[in-house]
Amino acid sequence: MAISEYCNCDVVIAAPNVSVLTAARLMSEYHVGDLVLAEKVERECYRPIGIITDRDIVLGVVAGGDIEPERIQAANLQSRDLVTAKESDDVFDVIAKMRRFGIRRIPIVDDRGLLVGIVAADDLLGVLAETLRDLSQLVAYQSLREEGEFEKDY
Repeated sequence: MAISEYCNCDVVIAAPNVSVLTAARLMSEYHVGDLVLAEKVERECYRPIGIITDRDIVLGVVAGGDIEPERIQAANLQSRDLVTAKESDDVFDVIAKMRRFGIRRIPIVDDRGLLVGIVAADDLLGVLAETLRDLSQLVAYQSLREEGEFEKDY
């Protein structure tokens, strides 16, 4: 299962030099917990260079006591190098990568490194829960079929 099947293609992006205040307002306006910081490569094509989360803002600005979030660039709050996944990567490989790097969100890129979407741990939990539900129903269906009470052949 390629991760591109499950990524959210509606990504909220911002320039790396946007202020933390603007970043927070964008997150609020679009009801998201992160912004992908990206540079425009060509028309409607962006290369991700970072990610900032609501948690980064809280820990880096609010808890730090900084009273001028409009003067801090979003890129300055990045706590680590950006980790991405390719759109052709397997879902389970992406989950392993997220676990290895301790990240809950990962931008998805194409072969040229251009942004195509983003996946959050919450999204993947939903996919896995549905898959486990389907698998558990398979056990029940087999028992019903053996008893002659289930006519469909899956």
